[in-house]
This record gives sequence, structure tokens and C-alpha cells, in this order.
Amino acid sequence: MAEKQPHLNGGYYGPAIPPQRSYHRHRSSGCGCGCCLLSFLLKLIVTAAIIIGVAIFVFWLIVRPNRVKFHVTDSNLSQFNFTANNTLQYNLALNVTIRNPNKKIGIYYDSIEARAFYEDHRLNSVFLTPFYQGHKNTTVLNPVFRGQQLVLLTSDESSQFNEDKTSGVYDIYVKLYLRIRFKVGKFKTGKLKPKIGCDLKVPLNSGDGRLAGVYETTNFDY
Repeated sequence: MAEKQPHLNGGYYGPAIPPQRSYHRHRSSGCGCGCCLLSFLLKLIVTAAIIIGVAIFVFWLIVRPNRVKFHVTDSNLSQFNFTANNTLQYNLALNVTIRNPNKKIGIYYDSIEARAFYEDHRLNSVFLTPFYQGHKNTTVLNPVFRGQQLVLLTSDESSQFNEDKTSGVYDIYVKLYLRIRFKVGKFKTGKLKPKIGCDLKVPLNSGDGRLAGVYETTNFDY
């Protein structure tokens, strides 16, 4: 029979070994200074946008800018006919009224180019004298389009010309190419380059003072 083993206590084997704990290393998320810098830049951009927005709003409250108004108030088409060799002869004079309705904004017109078109065919260009327009001021310009030019019309365009010739009223498109600066007090903006145009129905002047139709004031569209 096997002999019974004596009871062994802790003192014989030494102190009990505590259970081992497992340690897991936590990897860095990769943020650190990069995330802090990105957060700072976002806050800076938002703050700058708010400041600029408030400044624009305050400027609008003080200045109250209104859109400048352009009108063609009168026209004189004394010649508009084709010769046998498809040369268009034309003579068109316009009165263009520019109204600055603003109380605190002046406008420098550094360059004004007027172009005339018929059925998408460009006739010629007229460069007008630069000028400064003060507050609540109205200025009248007088571009004259005169000359002759080879224009090859398609069949549809020829049909339209014949209709215009019969009615004595011609569809002419005029476009203005501007270089302007605004002045508020002593402050001047940089140059802007707006382009505006309008469709005109211009009656032919028969030469005896009679018009083929009645001309109505036409607005330029931005």
C-alpha cells in the first residue's frame, strides 16, 4: 500500500506565487501635435471668417450700396443695308445713360468698350472716354457704330434680316466691357471687369425724320 504523503504547507514550498497579469500596450493614435495644430487652424479660419463677415455687414450698414443702372434711352439708325457683295453698311448712334444712385460710393470708369452685334455677327467696337462718376450722379455716353463689314448670313439669318427689313426694326445687341474701381471716402477698390449687355429693337430712320417704329428705353442686364 502506498504510503500517505505528509501534508505540505506553504513554508515548505515558499510563498504562493501570485497570478500573472497580462499587460497590453496601447498604440498611439497618431494625433498629438498634428491634431492640435489642425484644430488651432480650423478655429483660426472660423474666427477670421466671422470677423470678415461682421466687417462686410457693418460696411453694408454704413454705405448701403445700390446697383449702378445702365439704360439705352435713345437711338438713331440711319443706315442698315447689305450691298451685292454681302457687305453690311451701318450707322447707329446711341444714348447710354449711367446712373450711380449711391450716396457714399464714387466710380472710376477706367475703360469702356462698347460692341454692337447683329445676328451674332460683331460689327465694330467703340472705346469711350474714361471718367469718374460722383455720388448720385447721371452720365450720358454717346457711342456711334459706323462702317461697313463683310457679313455672311446663314439662310435663317437671311430670312430674319428680310423680316427686319420689312418691319423697319432691327434686332441689335449691344454689350459693354468695363474696367471700374469704386471709391468710398479715401479708400479705392481694385479693378473690376463687369460685362453687361442689352437687346435692342432699333427702328430705321428713313431720312425724312420719320421712324419705322417707336423706340423704348432698354435696360442693360448684368
